[in-house]
Amino acid sequence: MGSSLRLIPFAETSWVVYLHVLVNGITALANLLVRNYVPRMSNQDQGSTKGRVAVGMSGGTDSSAAAAMLVDQGYEVIGLTAHMWKDGSRCCSLEDVERARKVCAYLGIRHYVVNAQEIFTDKIVDPFVREYAAGRTPSPCIHCNVFVKFGFLAERAMQLDCDYLTTGHYARVEERNGKYHLLCAKDPRKDQSYFLHRLNQKQLGFILFPLADLPKPEVKAYSDRRGLPVIPRGESQDLCFVEEGKLPDFVEQRDPSVVKPGEIRDQAGNVVGTHNGLHRFTVGQRGKLGIALGERMYVTRLDKENNVVEVAPRPGVMKSECTLAKVHWILGEAPADELHCEVRPRYRSNGATAIVRISGDRAVVHFDEPQFALTPGQAAVFYKEGEVFGGGWIDEVPQF
Repeated sequence: MGSSLRLIPFAETSWVVYLHVLVNGITALANLLVRNYVPRMSNQDQGSTKGRVAVGMSGGTDSSAAAAMLVDQGYEVIGLTAHMWKDGSRCCSLEDVERARKVCAYLGIRHYVVNAQEIFTDKIVDPFVREYAAGRTPSPCIHCNVFVKFGFLAERAMQLDCDYLTTGHYARVEERNGKYHLLCAKDPRKDQSYFLHRLNQKQLGFILFPLADLPKPEVKAYSDRRGLPVIPRGESQDLCFVEEGKLPDFVEQRDPSVVKPGEIRDQAGNVVGTHNGLHRFTVGQRGKLGIALGERMYVTRLDKENNVVEVAPRPGVMKSECTLAKVHWILGEAPADELHCEVRPRYRSNGATAIVRISGDRAVVHFDEPQFALTPGQAAVFYKEGEVFGGGWIDEVPQF
């Protein structure tokens, strides 16, 4: 990954935004040419006493409120927006650039735009498509946090001589005895620590999370009181770079080989239907199966080798064990060979008690009670008393 700031190509933007990006790019390039030195504004100019902070901004309520809070607290704040995908998406498209620019102008802070399309495609979109092609269900937001928001964007913040990077995430970071710990946010309905479980110590030490102790209604109320020019876009759970309802089409456009007709079988091996590609299914799926067997059926397994979708009644989707790959630990190493903790096998899970038996970068999770739809490709994250210990990717789920 190069260290230079990339300008957004002319053909992808309007004259107004292009000129804005061009000016920002030239300014940022000048910063690099002088060995990343950016003169800090005086307290008289900025009222800054606590240091310089880059805020990853999308123009939404959370990141805008985070920026305003830090301005109010006396930090020198710089808005930093990554253009990651095409117009019309919800992951920092040019529409988001313009929204973020308006907020920064209102707050009287500088705003830089960086082109992150190459790394976003390489580290997020392409692996996302490969996972679906392999019959797995990926979690791209986790990769985006590691490689883009707290990787690429953090590097740009450092180039601008910032002391911290801030985002609108709901999570907490605490330093204890020289180590950084990741904890849940105060509002459990908005807690996003699950998506941050693969961050390392260097990344965590560079982060400020101003929204950690605030419920979403208070953040919205603060934004309204502060008069921030944000346009709420709702809380959609769909992927930010895929149009709603068009995930299969997106995968097919980027990898036509996924369109491969196959069989749908029950657990006894009986053929009960056909499909047009494993990428159209995920473990636990009930709707859009195209079969009618007199009882509710769920996808229990995607057999890539035989191109088969296996279905069963709900009890067949309940599993008590899974094997994890590429386990990551927040503190850099496993706390023990065996961990008794709460495990969340998906983002919206409330978590379940389990024993995690660790072997190198792999682990086997034994849940106390069967869990619904343990899904290869998703992350299983370890929690204990509100703290994130680490997590890994669900790799195998025994079919007994």
